[in-house]
Amino acid sequence: MYTQTELKHLSEVYIFLFCDPLLPSTTVIHRFHRRQFIQYGSICMGSSLLAACTNSNQPANSSSQLDKVSFGTNWYAQAEHGGFYQAIATGIYQQHGLDVTIKMGGPQIPSGTQLLVGGAVDFFMGYGIDAINAIAQGIPKITVAAIFQKDPQCLISHPNTAKTLADLKGKPIYVSAAANVTYWPFLKLKYGFSDDQKRPYNFNPAPFLADKTSTQQGYITSEPYAIEKQGGIKPTVFLLADYGYSTYATTIETKKELVEKNPDLVQRFVDASIKGWYSYLENPQPGNQLIKKDNPEMTDDQLTYGIQKLKECGIITSGTAEQQGIGAMSEERWKALYDSMVNAGVYQPNVNYKNAFTLQFVNKGVDYYKKS
Repeated sequence: MYTQTELKHLSEVYIFLFCDPLLPSTTVIHRFHRRQFIQYGSICMGSSLLAACTNSNQPANSSSQLDKVSFGTNWYAQAEHGGFYQAIATGIYQQHGLDVTIKMGGPQIPSGTQLLVGGAVDFFMGYGIDAINAIAQGIPKITVAAIFQKDPQCLISHPNTAKTLADLKGKPIYVSAAANVTYWPFLKLKYGFSDDQKRPYNFNPAPFLADKTSTQQGYITSEPYAIEKQGGIKPTVFLLADYGYSTYATTIETKKELVEKNPDLVQRFVDASIKGWYSYLENPQPGNQLIKKDNPEMTDDQLTYGIQKLKECGIITSGTAEQQGIGAMSEERWKALYDSMVNAGVYQPNVNYKNAFTLQFVNKGVDYYKKS
């Protein structure tokens, strides 16, 4: 096992290697599940091989008749991945002619772009900002669906210290290195935040809890829960998506070659994944069982909290997804994201951002996905 110091070093190296836009590899925004960072240092992707044949209630299709597909996630199994696990657990992927293997992410797993381009996975759980950055670097990947209409990224402050996001200007904020190429430029441009506010975030709420004037980053589905449990306080939480941070998250991305050569396979994977999410939001138990099998440290309370926040905050079914269905995307939304990041200095103004996505496989309407 790695020591805590070694793991922290690995995490920082990992972020700078794969999140710095000046480096040859594309920006990848992986979410570090901070509560489990130390415990999982030695896990590799090969430990997660949940194939679609694991459920006895699935159709009796021979696995040899199914198209084998691999899907890489961006972190250890959790509620934020629930729809994909649900599609395995309930046989939805098999019903669409697919034998799907989920390859679980982690701190030592290469970037999703490297996995896609290298052929290690067929699809990957991506991120809107990274998708446009890949186009800027000439990397042939494309986003085919956006499961999260809102990025769960949030800032968390102590109770009664701030009423609005703007109140955090000038106060110390614990942020990761990845923030420098994602939400931090947005906060600087829109709210006047400055770099001297930043403090290094080590994926542990202890420094935040010790300093009642401070704020820390987090995911609305996870860190507030951990802070309540560890600190005994109910923090104030600012979901950045509600303040104009417009990136899609938990996207489905793949190589452009697959879209061109086998659009039917892409369509079946997208449709089945979206149906898995509808199923998960209605009854998450089948998916949760597989999540806990893949990630034994995940608790029922954490899963319940995560699902509650996904629903409460409209992470999945807000905006165009209300009518067009989970996974929906729009050209207007992608343009707004691109323009905001150009204004913040993250992108150059000559990137053909439209090559980062296709609407070919989504926006079919809620009824299409909910029909049997």
